Amino acid sequence: MLPAANRLTRSQDFGLVVRRGRRAGRPRLVVHALMPGLTAPTPADPAAPPSAQPTLDESKVGFVVSKAVGNSVVRHRVSRRLRHVVRDRLAGLPTGSSLVVRALAPAAGATSAELADDFDAALRRLLR
Repeated sequence: MLPAANRLTRSQDFGLVVRRGRRAGRPRLVVHALMPGLTAPTPADPAAPPSAQPTLDESKVGFVVSKAVGNSVVRHRVSRRLRHVVRDRLAGLPTGSSLVVRALAPAAGATSAELADDFDAALRRLLR
């Protein structure tokens, strides 16, 4: 389980991370990240206001597992696996970062190790 301080819960926060953050896709998941100093300007608003930058001390993570992944049982299994993967890597995230991890359909048949590999690869790509 992720600590409450590290959960992204508001719909507006999810939207902000997806719209203003950077994205790295892998075969089983897509990671959207909004990090201080690593944000990509949007074409509609090249000068993002300072309020769009995360100012929180804690890193926050949210998950999106849609019906495309599978039925309720499969979606919850994928969510639990992703939470476990991310929980172990929270300390390595830059302070004040916000992430949205979106599971794709192939995540339904993936092991925890495969999800961890995809998450690590996506995170490495976002941090370079």
